[in-house]
Amino acid sequence: MSIQVNPAVRPELDPAFVPAVLWNRAYRQMVKDSGKGIDITIALYRPNGTVSTLNTAILPHEGENKALNVRYVERLVKFLLWMKGGYKVLIAGCAALADDIRAIYSADGARAFDYNMMGERIYGRPFEVVASDVAPESNEISVQLGGHLDGCRIGFDLGGSDRKCAAVIDGEVVHTEEVPWDPYFQKDPAYHRAGIIDSLRRAAAKLPRVDCIGGSAAGVYVDNQPRLASLFRGVAADDFKAQVVPMFLEIQKEFGVPMIVANDGEVTALAGAMSMNSNSVIGISMGTSLAAGYVNPNGNITDWLNELAFVPVDYRDDAPADEWSGDLGCGVQYFCQQGVARLAKNTDLNFPSDMPFPQQLIEVQELMKKNDPRAAAIYRTIGVCFGYTVAHFAEFYDISKLLVLGRVSSGEGGEIIIEEARKVLDVEFPELAERIEFRVPDEKFKRHGQAVIAASLPEIKK
Repeated sequence: MSIQVNPAVRPELDPAFVPAVLWNRAYRQMVKDSGKGIDITIALYRPNGTVSTLNTAILPHEGENKALNVRYVERLVKFLLWMKGGYKVLIAGCAALADDIRAIYSADGARAFDYNMMGERIYGRPFEVVASDVAPESNEISVQLGGHLDGCRIGFDLGGSDRKCAAVIDGEVVHTEEVPWDPYFQKDPAYHRAGIIDSLRRAAAKLPRVDCIGGSAAGVYVDNQPRLASLFRGVAADDFKAQVVPMFLEIQKEFGVPMIVANDGEVTALAGAMSMNSNSVIGISMGTSLAAGYVNPNGNITDWLNELAFVPVDYRDDAPADEWSGDLGCGVQYFCQQGVARLAKNTDLNFPSDMPFPQQLIEVQELMKKNDPRAAAIYRTIGVCFGYTVAHFAEFYDISKLLVLGRVSSGEGGEIIIEEARKVLDVEFPELAERIEFRVPDEKFKRHGQAVIAASLPEIKK
C-alpha cells in the first residue's frame, strides 16, 4: 500500500517533487476514512523544562500499515526536531511505533546525524526516543529580543560566501559593508575569528564609540556559543569545542560591550516583524543555506531551533540528498544556492562541476537579467516548490506574514519565486492565500538588512 499525490502545479525542472503537505494530508485522510485511527502524541523535551507536543492519529500499527505509519511519523519527528529541538522524543499511544522510531534515531540508524546533533552536540546529553502511555502537557516559552535602536551599534551577519557588517547610530545606518570569504571548509578557527574581528573593527572605525554588538549567523547558538554551525563545518570536533564554542564570548570580552549572537533566521523574522509592525512572522533567508526564524503571535521569539534547512519538504523516495546529514528531500536542497546549482543541471547550462555554488548563482542571476529562459525556469521551479513548502510550514507555524531574504531572492528571479509561490497557494490552498502576506524588502535591505537588524539585538543598560 502506498500514497500517491497529484500536485495541481508541478515544478517544471523537478516534476517528480512530492510536496510534504499533500502527502501528509493524504495520509491523514486515509486514517480518517479507515475509521480505525489511533491517537498518538509526539512530545519533544528541552533542557530548560520546555516541552513541545503534537497530537495526530495513525493507522493500526500492523501489516502493511506499518511502513506508512513509520514514514508519516518519522518525517514528523524529523520536522519537529529541527523546528523546535529536543534531546528526548516521547511517543504516547503506540509503543511498537516508538520502538521503530527509536531504531531509526539511533547511533547506527538512518538518522544517526540527527541523533548525534540533537544529543551531545546541541543539548549536551544523550538523545533518546521513549514510549509512554501518558501524553505530557505542552510547556512553551518565549522571550523578547531586538528592536533597540539607541546608541552606537555594530551589527554583523555571517554567511557562507560573505560576511556583512553595519554601523548604526540611533537607528540611522552610517556604514554597511560586504566582504567575501570562504568559511565552510576552513580547518583553522583562526580564519573565522580574524574575519569577524576585521569586519567589527572596520565598522567601529565609523562610530564615535561602540555601545553594543549584535550578530546574525547560521546555526544553533546558546548563550552566544555555537553548538551547531555550518560556517565551522571544516573545523575538527576538538577544535570546535575548544576554540569555536567560546569564540564570541572572547570577542565580546575584547570589545568590552554587551553582545548577542542569534540564529540568522531569528534575525530575519525580527526584521520582518519590525519592518511590517506585525507579529506571527516567519522569515526565510535563501542564501548559502536555508535559514528561518519566527516571531510568534505575541511578538516574541521562542526557544525553538527553526533550522528548516534540515526539515523534509519532498517525500519522493529518490529525493536529492543533503550532503551533510545524508537525509533526502530536505529544505537545503531546494531553497538556497545549492538548490539553484542542482536545478541548473536539469537545463543545458552545463556549469563546470567544480564551479562553486555562489558563482553558479551569480551566473544564473546574470542570465536572468538577459531574460534567459533557462534561468527563468530555475526560478519558477523554486517558486512552485516554495509555495507547497509554505503550506507545509503553515501546518506547524501560525503565519500571517512571510518575509523572504537572501541572495537567491535578489533581483528578477526573486520576484518570480514569490509569484509562483503565490500561484500555488491560490490554486491549492486558497485559505492560506487569503491569510499569508508575502513581503519582499528592497535590494539593499535584502543584502544588508540582517546586519542592521542584528545591531538592534542587545539592550544597552543605562
